[in-house]
Amino acid sequence: MGGPLGSGRDFLGPFFDTGVFDTGTDTDAPDLTFRQTEPQRLYREHLDTLDVSALAGLSMPLVCTFGLSAHTVATRQNWDLYRDRHDTVPDTFLRSRLFADLVRATVRGALAFYDHAVALGLRVLAPLPPQRVPGMSDPDVFFAAQNVLVDELTARGVELVDLRARVTDTTGLQRPAFCQADDTIHGNLAFGRLVVSELLDRGL
Repeated sequence: MGGPLGSGRDFLGPFFDTGVFDTGTDTDAPDLTFRQTEPQRLYREHLDTLDVSALAGLSMPLVCTFGLSAHTVATRQNWDLYRDRHDTVPDTFLRSRLFADLVRATVRGALAFYDHAVALGLRVLAPLPPQRVPGMSDPDVFFAAQNVLVDELTARGVELVDLRARVTDTTGLQRPAFCQADDTIHGNLAFGRLVVSELLDRGL
């Protein structure tokens, strides 16, 4: 779940509700519902394809990228308040509890989703995104926010699919060979193949 349902920024704040919902069968079941119409439609269609009525019925691992669009969290203007006279966000702040709290608050909807999925007993895999920082984002904040997200997911028992050592250069950014041309955010087909290969190796 993630990209196929919508833009990454749509799945940071609260975006779903839990409860007992009409599944279209004779028996209603506890499940979640997305607050936006299109993600909800796509979610239900996907479950129908798998012949299950609710997320808890999945027998395969759940692959999810909710909350991992660190470039959105790192949007420059969001952090102007914390810049020093050199126009940089101090490293001491990026390592602080306040920064971590702000990141967690920004992605609280995604973290709630992972909490929900793990509580259902699902095996959840989260592929880290391409290590690309568009001009609208602050690179230092990007990497620091991603570290917070990695720690949060790891603490929840989510399995990270981390290809950074294979696709980045010495700066930590995505190598051109794994970047989508004429695009400042996404990986290309070669990167996608690595992700799929890793998921298959993990038993998907």
